[in-house]
Amino acid sequence: MFRIETKVDTGSQGFVENRAWHLARIAEFRERLAAVRSGGPPHAVEKHLARGKLLVRERLKRLFDPDTPFLEFSPLAAWGMYDDAAPAAGIVTGIGVVHGREVLVVANDATVKGGTYFPMTVRKHVRAQEIALQNRLPCIYLVDSGGVFLPLQEDVFPDKEHFGRIFYN
Repeated sequence: MFRIETKVDTGSQGFVENRAWHLARIAEFRERLAAVRSGGPPHAVEKHLARGKLLVRERLKRLFDPDTPFLEFSPLAAWGMYDDAAPAAGIVTGIGVVHGREVLVVANDATVKGGTYFPMTVRKHVRAQEIALQNRLPCIYLVDSGGVFLPLQEDVFPDKEHFGRIFYN
């Protein structure tokens, strides 16, 4: 294989500082992903499990063919918004494999405010549908939702990414 030579001095102070900065950002990114993947607050997760329900990522794991990849979309959607009450915007979206066929999935996380829709949830949901349409992928919806998050309902309906659009698509 052809090797591209470099003149970068990996021992220089600038390189070492830059590398350390980037490694810190990677660690921060991984911490955020871990926080998001844990779902809603611990009391909501406990309540969900006490009802005998599977967590959203466990439902997806059981849906997909074993040992196949899952490409998750926008796991950090709504990060730093809504007082951090909506990890991953309350839904998991992405492409997985079911019976050998690539499919797009949208799955509510009921541990996040009962699976209700925040404005960013709607945007993430509609974007997933657009990706499915553009790539001719069938959609599977795993719905466990209380509908619109009522304190923010006036922000869920007003534009082209409004809540009703998820049914139109």
